[in-house]
Amino acid sequence: MDGMEASAPPPSSSSGGGTLVEAALRILNAEDPWVKASLGEATAKQWFDGAISRPYDPSVDLPVPDRPARLSNVKLVAPSLMPKLGKAGSLQSRQAILHSLAHTESWAIDLSWDIIARFGKEEDMPRSFFDDFVKVAQDEGRHFTLLSGRLQELGSFYGALPAHDGLWDSAIQTSNSLLARLAVEHCVHEARGLDVLPTTISRFRNGGDDATADLLETVVYPEEITHCAAGVKWFKYLCQRMQQGSPQDKDVQEDKKLQAPDQLSAATNENSEANLKNSGEQKDESEARDDGHLDPVIGTFHAVVRTHFRGPLKPPFNEQARQAAGFGPEWYKPLAVKEFGLAE
Repeated sequence: MDGMEASAPPPSSSSGGGTLVEAALRILNAEDPWVKASLGEATAKQWFDGAISRPYDPSVDLPVPDRPARLSNVKLVAPSLMPKLGKAGSLQSRQAILHSLAHTESWAIDLSWDIIARFGKEEDMPRSFFDDFVKVAQDEGRHFTLLSGRLQELGSFYGALPAHDGLWDSAIQTSNSLLARLAVEHCVHEARGLDVLPTTISRFRNGGDDATADLLETVVYPEEITHCAAGVKWFKYLCQRMQQGSPQDKDVQEDKKLQAPDQLSAATNENSEANLKNSGEQKDESEARDDGHLDPVIGTFHAVVRTHFRGPLKPPFNEQARQAAGFGPEWYKPLAVKEFGLAE
């Protein structure tokens, strides 16, 4: 894109100052994903420590790039032309899967900072919106760093294999609507990652690569649950704000703050059956109180996904992890049919 050739100077990890959106734009304009991750970590620390105190300057409109800066040495192909990754039974397959995961995380870094820069000021979002997505961005940067580092330990490197940019294609299609961005990128795509990760973990273990399996199981998987939870939380917030008829500057009252990754990990790994049973009982009671009528927030979600996402959602679904993110089956199972989607 025009204006994307030169990267803006990175924020100093020690000097602070400026606004969060200015820092987000520096990250989006950095080409190297390792630099994006490093700048993101520094920015997150500055934000949570108070060195960066303002999310944005209300008197200044800063342009957000249509496409973030990216390295040119990663060969991009259409999703349909991607080679098969295999089932982690060979070193070559394990390298291919790790490369694919690292590439996804590299885009997740950009998506997290883009939602802050593109929509935070425009939609007059409360401070806790910025808190949540700075945390998501920080996690995604760490995931990329760990996965690309593990890839190097296995004798390869990020950029050695082809990749596709389907995630950013969805970002472009939802660039004019925060509601659509949250639904497609931060609910549908994040939840799809939760669906496939347990199988991926099992494949690495069966292939004798416990180090990668442990990384995915103890770090990436539980933190990705909180990312899906952020999407659900802020989608609900926007819907409820629209129902009230005017923007609200207060933080979300009806939703708890995102659990820390270790808390979510404990919930999903140790008490998942009890939690799932309790949530199912609460859902049944809610349906009885509502006399079978669909929650209008969930109805809006269905309409947004049908408009902005091509094709049905694909089972099997990881209902346990989705439930832990507050993304129960009433949100997605009605969309797992062939009768909706954009025309080809």
